[in-house]
Amino acid sequence: MKIGLQQYWNLLVDYLKPQKGRVVKFAIALLFSIGLQILNPQILRYFIDTAVAGGDRQKLFLAAFLFIAVALITQLMTITATFYGENVAWTATNALRADLVEHCLTLDLSFHKYRTPGELVERIDGDVQNLSEFFSKFTIHILGNLLMVLGVIVVLFIEDWRAGVAILLFALIALSTLIKLRTISVFHWGGYRQFSAEFFGFLGEQLTGMEDIRANGAKNYVMHRFYTIIRNWLPIFHKARFADTILWVTTNGIFTLGSVIALIVGAYLWSQQTITIGTVYLLYYYTNILSEPIEQIRNQFEDLQQADASIYRITDLLQVQSQLYTGGEKLIPPGALSIAVENVCFGYNDRGNDTEDLVLQDVSFNLPAGQVLGLLGRTGSGKSTLARLLLRLYDPQLGSIRLGGVPIDQTPLKELPGKVGLVTQDVQLFQTTVRNNLTFFNHDITSDRIYETIEMLGLSEWLHSLPNGLETNLGPDSSGLSAGQAQLLAFTRVFLKNPGLVILDEASSRLDPMTERLIEKAIDKLLMGRTAIIIAHRLATVERANQILILDKGKVSEYGEREALAKNSHSRFAQLLQAGLTDLLV
Repeated sequence: MKIGLQQYWNLLVDYLKPQKGRVVKFAIALLFSIGLQILNPQILRYFIDTAVAGGDRQKLFLAAFLFIAVALITQLMTITATFYGENVAWTATNALRADLVEHCLTLDLSFHKYRTPGELVERIDGDVQNLSEFFSKFTIHILGNLLMVLGVIVVLFIEDWRAGVAILLFALIALSTLIKLRTISVFHWGGYRQFSAEFFGFLGEQLTGMEDIRANGAKNYVMHRFYTIIRNWLPIFHKARFADTILWVTTNGIFTLGSVIALIVGAYLWSQQTITIGTVYLLYYYTNILSEPIEQIRNQFEDLQQADASIYRITDLLQVQSQLYTGGEKLIPPGALSIAVENVCFGYNDRGNDTEDLVLQDVSFNLPAGQVLGLLGRTGSGKSTLARLLLRLYDPQLGSIRLGGVPIDQTPLKELPGKVGLVTQDVQLFQTTVRNNLTFFNHDITSDRIYETIEMLGLSEWLHSLPNGLETNLGPDSSGLSAGQAQLLAFTRVFLKNPGLVILDEASSRLDPMTERLIEKAIDKLLMGRTAIIIAHRLATVERANQILILDKGKVSEYGEREALAKNSHSRFAQLLQAGLTDLLV
């Protein structure tokens, strides 16, 4: 897990270049502060030598006031540098978070299938937060503090070459030791971040399923897993902190050595009457001043140890590529779309063409434009998987799919959402306005069109009951929406999108009988002039279908025209109808 300088440089250039003005102001304030810190000991030296020599009291007062003024200006410059540094950090980390979120949204579902939301939250927020110091201070602080060390050494060489040599050797030993110890905890911090991601992933799952956990009395199981993760998390944290402690102890030992060197050299030069007592104090003071930049460099390297792990994980995430080809130049025609599925085979685990791992095996059918396909089958037979393939959330391992005569893997990926509308039994509502929930932030959809669609679906009474109409925010409780109302809002979304293909995946399964009757007329209008696939367990929901396709364990069990299959006494569809079964799970 070694991070190259190129990766550091790329991150800095990508996220600091857009705010170079603030970075320059930050650098000026920081470097000006460093220059004043080098100047102030000279004033102290003058004060001490003048006092020892019995100099003019007015000069002493002037030196004291000058020292205080320089100290205050130094603090002001430090505050200014901190202000600009924090702004730079927040802007850079927020931009990186946005890029990571956008990247994750472009990845196909095979990526998200094996990663929990909590893990991704930890990647996008936790790892990025660790880089705030890297963006705001690392490079400029390292360079600034190295310049301060160099400035102090130059000043001491001017005072006496022996003092300069002694402090130069001290600085070289300190810096070389810190650099060698920099990577000792990178591995442990990487493991710590991974455990953190797993913990938040676990926590997110449990909070999401709180109702089921309490209803089924699974609290003890959840707490057992909680303590197991915590117990495994703590040792890796101890190892990472222990590695940091080694670095801290080494640094403090180096500072003590520096003070000893300064006192010995100062005492020797003073005994030789080469320097004044003020210069002895100057030498000691400068050595102590060096401890601050070296300490900051140590802190920066300690932060970099954690940043190393975060940069590695962020870079690793950004390098994940979608398995779907997003290009293509062929456009799907407008209007109702014909569907041609030819010999499609698909499995979620991507282990080749092993039939044991395939969810769909050699599935084929042709649906003319404007017709309705009734897709039936038991739970797990592959119905919803076929819908995902039509939306190109995945690509099949074998076979091809055409919409309107165009292979969907040869059309731009962003083209499909506007051509295919999907309504499922699980409706996702967002914490934003009703308007945004219906239009997905498409401002081209007018209010009149929204009201017309809502009127048709029978939601007008509910809409008028909201305090701000379309501008009402749906909170975590979705403003009291019932499951049926949420389902009706999902239908409204599809109406507003006006796709050429509509897929209803158990879309009415959560509706009460009254709401289901209400929506039947709306479905008739929705399917008018469009191609549709109605996925259902119940036979009653496919009465409007032109064709019937029955899946069984991922294979086509039966396919044909609905009327022909109903009249054929040997067909499975006819047998189910004759038996009076209303549910294929029977």
